[in-house]
Amino acid sequence: MTTPPVANAKWLNRVKWDEHGLVPVIAQEAGSGDVLMFAWMNRDALYKTVELGEAVYVQKVLEIRLDCDQDVVLLKVEQAGGIACHTGRHACFFNKFEGDPKDGDWQDVEPVLKDPETIYTESKK
Repeated sequence: MTTPPVANAKWLNRVKWDEHGLVPVIAQEAGSGDVLMFAWMNRDALYKTVELGEAVYVQKVLEIRLDCDQDVVLLKVEQAGGIACHTGRHACFFNKFEGDPKDGDWQDVEPVLKDPETIYTESKK
């Protein structure tokens, strides 16, 4: 039996995987610098992302970086279709805190670009 390529990928050993074998991943749009979303990846998913140059969730990966503690991965991507969030927005970070510490609150500051009900139904067709 041959060893799967992911098992021999030494660069994966530099990543500090959590107790579940996962690492946090930030997807950042390369062109605008917008942070699009946060996700978790296991060894196989990160290996496949490097191998294919595409994340599983419709983003073309242009660059992959590892933070100073080697426990968070940053993907610089091109977002296909302009929507990264399941809410139909460009990015998942659309809530902005406004106001003072006592009376402030989170406000939606990014528009919904596509009805979230249609995002996943169209991709299944």
